[in-house]
Amino acid sequence: MNTLFDKIWDSHVVTTVEDGPTQLYIDRLYCHEVTSPQAFAGLRARGIDVFRPEKVYCMPDHNTPTHDQDKPIEDAISKTQVDTLTKNAKDFGLTHFGMMNPKNGIIHVVGPERGLTLPGMTIVCGDSHTSTHGALGTVAFGIGTSEVEMVLSSQCILQSKPKTMRISVEGKLNEGVTAKDVALYIISKVTTGGATGYFVEYAGEAIYSLSMEGRLTLCNLSIEMGARGGIIAPDDAAIEYLRNREYAPKGEEWDKAVAYWKTLKSDADAVFDKDVLFHAEDIEPMITYGTNPGMGMGISENIPVMESIPEAGRISYAKSLDYMGLEAGQSLLGKKIDYVFLGSCTNGRIEDFRVFASLVKGKKKAADVIAWLVPGSWEVDKQIRREGLDKIFEEAGFALRQPGCSACLAMNDDKVPAGKYAVSTSNRNFEGRQGPGARTLLASPLVAAAAAVTGVITDPRKLL
Repeated sequence: MNTLFDKIWDSHVVTTVEDGPTQLYIDRLYCHEVTSPQAFAGLRARGIDVFRPEKVYCMPDHNTPTHDQDKPIEDAISKTQVDTLTKNAKDFGLTHFGMMNPKNGIIHVVGPERGLTLPGMTIVCGDSHTSTHGALGTVAFGIGTSEVEMVLSSQCILQSKPKTMRISVEGKLNEGVTAKDVALYIISKVTTGGATGYFVEYAGEAIYSLSMEGRLTLCNLSIEMGARGGIIAPDDAAIEYLRNREYAPKGEEWDKAVAYWKTLKSDADAVFDKDVLFHAEDIEPMITYGTNPGMGMGISENIPVMESIPEAGRISYAKSLDYMGLEAGQSLLGKKIDYVFLGSCTNGRIEDFRVFASLVKGKKKAADVIAWLVPGSWEVDKQIRREGLDKIFEEAGFALRQPGCSACLAMNDDKVPAGKYAVSTSNRNFEGRQGPGARTLLASPLVAAAAAVTGVITDPRKLL
């Protein structure tokens, strides 16, 4: 009667504190440059080493520029953070994929594509979008800096066990609907706090119809409805995705691993603390209009009128629309935009670039739109070039940038100016997230591509 989450969690329990947290063993710690410096400083202050260095993988991604990565970083703060990670990895003997290393990229893109993320694992990183890795059947969640130090020093973490929620999406997805649309739809219905305290398992026909890249996108956004993480039971598609990946098991070890992975599913009679059901046919291409990912709607819909908002939320709702320069009841179709961003740990994988290319092929970028196309890793960059997608982009007037988190968050040079509208495939549309005063409209690569070639918010189904 166990859920998949329970099976993985329970098999990693070291001890349980009475009326307190669980001491959980961690299989993999990913470290980037922003949330790790104080953790390493803590180890030095205590005079201790990393307990299991072979379980830790480090790479910079948030602060890396997306051009001229072979030259010194110009921004002093970014340079310090990236250099500090290099030094910490060297001092503590950790695997480090630095800038220009062919294995570098956004940590949540690199982990799965290298086969470092494997079903049945517990995975943590000082980054909220660690939930991404749950797409491969892992219990993966973001942690704070003090917890990063805890894992570095003991390979364990103290955590209270979350409740479980199953979100099922049944039926077949409509044309033009991607994993990003499914995620934004779910968040708009569950709300940004509706899954707080839960670990979500995604199930249903529509979920299993998604590619592995799509599932990574869906699990990536679990945190945006307050969930501790998201997980999808590994099926044949997940196993095929991992076959021959660099760090995946080989030979007999592979056969043993696959046999174990096939056991990783919730029991038929498993009871979840909460069960939620959605229907695929209700989902159309989505776009956000506000300042949190839950403020989303179908692209053909209008922004909700004030009367439909619960009274307690009306002041913040009005404030959000004011920041965005939008009005209740308004349609976004035909709204002029200034920037388009394709990338991030949400939509920086090869499939996202294929989807974008499929729509812009034979068309031209709108003259007054600035577009940033940023692969999630050097491996994705290599795939783009191998498949000739770079030529499609070039002919349409788009240029590829170098891998990194880029315009997902204002921690590097790729900032959206105040008052400008950006259709973004990233994960957050908070005030100032893409730059002070920037106005972010979250959408799928397909919706972003449609906006990039028309210069306005456009239903991509009209261009397919």
